[in-house]
Amino acid sequence: MSVPRPVAVLGAGSWGTALAVQLARNAVPTTLWGRTSQAVVDMAGTRRNARYLPDLELPDTLQLSAMIEPTVRDAGTVLIAVPSHAFDELLGAIAPWVAPGVGIAWATKGFDPASGRFLHQLVAERLPGHAAAVVTGPSFAREVAIGLPTALTVHSSDAEFAQDVAQKLHSPRFRAYTGSDLLGAELGGAMKNVLAVATGVADGMQMGLNARAGLITRGLAEMLRLGAALGTRAETLMGLAGLGDLVLTCTGDLSRNRRLGLALGRGIGLKQAIADIGQVVESVQTVDTVMKLAAAHAVELPISALVQRVLHEELTPAEGMHALLSREQKPEYPESGETSAR
Repeated sequence: MSVPRPVAVLGAGSWGTALAVQLARNAVPTTLWGRTSQAVVDMAGTRRNARYLPDLELPDTLQLSAMIEPTVRDAGTVLIAVPSHAFDELLGAIAPWVAPGVGIAWATKGFDPASGRFLHQLVAERLPGHAAAVVTGPSFAREVAIGLPTALTVHSSDAEFAQDVAQKLHSPRFRAYTGSDLLGAELGGAMKNVLAVATGVADGMQMGLNARAGLITRGLAEMLRLGAALGTRAETLMGLAGLGDLVLTCTGDLSRNRRLGLALGRGIGLKQAIADIGQVVESVQTVDTVMKLAAAHAVELPISALVQRVLHEELTPAEGMHALLSREQKPEYPESGETSAR
């Protein structure tokens, strides 16, 4: 009987660690790779990720590695969980060592900041011929790590690979669904970060729960408009990858993007707010790509556009909210067949 090849989880931050722990709990052979050798040594010695999830004890079965070549070479599946700005570089580093037939999954959200491309486009370019899947949905790493109920989705054009990844992650307290709309799933996972800044600003300014609900709903409308222009499926953006992730990120204080908005709404400067968070805040780069896509497809995104101006420090948060609230009255839904946005 052959021994199953392990899943290589690349990225020992909070999300990579949580996913690696989930796999190990499911008795899936798993190796967690971290970029910093000393951090990996420390984790191996203490069985804890002191920086990101200090209260979580790592399962004894979870293997740890600081060596990228053997980790990837021996893997049966690769699951990438690094920030979007490090994604393309990591793909280039692992490409020589990924065996034929090994699928590439990623739990990274956002776009490639250098090119503005979707991450699945980078995978197709760097690792052609390999099955590809995105793991996304409403999921805070800390809650996954401590075993609180979670639901997410795995999207791939390869149904067999999506099912394989989902099955490895699935458990009674971690429901993993599948889908085939890679583009829509990635758009939802990226765009919700931008919209979370807006709701954070409103909450930081104590504008009330009505305002929060309105921003989430109209933010979803923006997501759907841009998705329609790009050719995504509406049901993807109305599901876990879109609406689910949007609600979580806009309302949960574990969200770095929401916390950025909260700080800005309370009058803290952008640089200080990011420094206080102490981790990558994806919306700062993502918003520019969202607005470039909107411009290329002639889609109007009022909330996202004002988030961009606030993050570029062209407007104060108060000025941005005033501009948004001062927009003229319009129908909630465009007329059938109308291409201009509302």
